[in-house]
Amino acid sequence: MTTPTPMDWTLEVVIVPVSDLATSIVFYRDQVGFELDHETENGPMHFAQLTPRGSGCSIVMGNLPGQAEMAPGSLKGLQLCVADAEAARSELVDRGVECSEIQVIDPRDGGTFFGFTDPDGNSWAVQQLKVRGDTPLIPHEHRNRFGEGVEP
Repeated sequence: MTTPTPMDWTLEVVIVPVSDLATSIVFYRDQVGFELDHETENGPMHFAQLTPRGSGCSIVMGNLPGQAEMAPGSLKGLQLCVADAEAARSELVDRGVECSEIQVIDPRDGGTFFGFTDPDGNSWAVQQLKVRGDTPLIPHEHRNRFGEGVEP
């Protein structure tokens, strides 16, 4: 009997609790630079999905069932990775995002961080991994969010 190949488990969506969807879309899309995958209204539900450039995981905000379980601003410590922390921080500051100063916790790759919060207080850490510049987790040619033949 052969041992089955272990199943891949991918983290695809993180729910971010926010108080105002429109304000949050503007913040994450226009200031942080996430791609707006879709904004959907279906009856009483109104929600949006946004994805950081180069990521396989998106954030979802709005009033989907389960989102009311978390208070706006209660999500702490989400982490993004970038190839160049100084350039990423500068990009965010230029777009009006208040960021902490860069901290070097360890001089090896992966030990440099800064942070920011969204308008509700959900907090993000940004970690520098220089290797992401040379070898992105998702190659550029494979970044179609919704698969072949499916429009966002």
